[in-house]
Amino acid sequence: MKKYIWGGVIGGLILIIVAFLLGRFAFPNTLSVLPAPELAEGQRGELGIDKNVNEETIDKYLGRSDAVYRDLRMLEDPGNYEAIGGDSKLSGFVNGFSVVPFPYIVNVSGLPDVVGETYNGETLFHQHTDGTYTANYEESMDILEGIFPRDKVIFLMCGGGGYSGMMKKMLVALGWDENKIYDVGGFWYYGGENMVEVKRIREDGVEVYDFYKVPVHEIKFEELTRK
Repeated sequence: MKKYIWGGVIGGLILIIVAFLLGRFAFPNTLSVLPAPELAEGQRGELGIDKNVNEETIDKYLGRSDAVYRDLRMLEDPGNYEAIGGDSKLSGFVNGFSVVPFPYIVNVSGLPDVVGETYNGETLFHQHTDGTYTANYEESMDILEGIFPRDKVIFLMCGGGGYSGMMKKMLVALGWDENKIYDVGGFWYYGGENMVEVKRIREDGVEVYDFYKVPVHEIKFEELTRK
């Protein structure tokens, strides 16, 4: 009888070890321990980009069940981002991120002069010069909390890092936990293995953008209740 008992115990331990190893290799990203948010040095830090969780390391933190991943670019931004080495159209994104255009969330300010005029249409919120925010619609806060759940870790990305830093600043000002929000920087500097190409060149040499590939959080202002 003892042999059967010990055999069962040993067999159970072996199954646990095998399951652990399979989980570690099959889902390595879910096991990566997140460091606390920490600003990078220099200009990147001024934008709000994280020192440890950024374009170079984000692949290690993809696929977490306790997190959401948001890309804050517009599919087609009217600003001239080519002037600062980027692109005005969303040419690609990191797999796992979904797009919610930051200029639809709140009015944008503080961009480099060479970018020129960007989107100035309807927004969920208005940012005042004193750094406070006012909801423009009855549903604005519900939408914000739906896209950026307070109980989740939030990874933010954009083109160069500017929109991401502005988004984190806004969320923190509205009561989100700053220690659960990571500005991972800009897609323009991403070179990892999880890139999804949206821009392609047809055989006739014409550039086309396959926006159908992009998961987007739609904000239908015409269906909202203006305050």
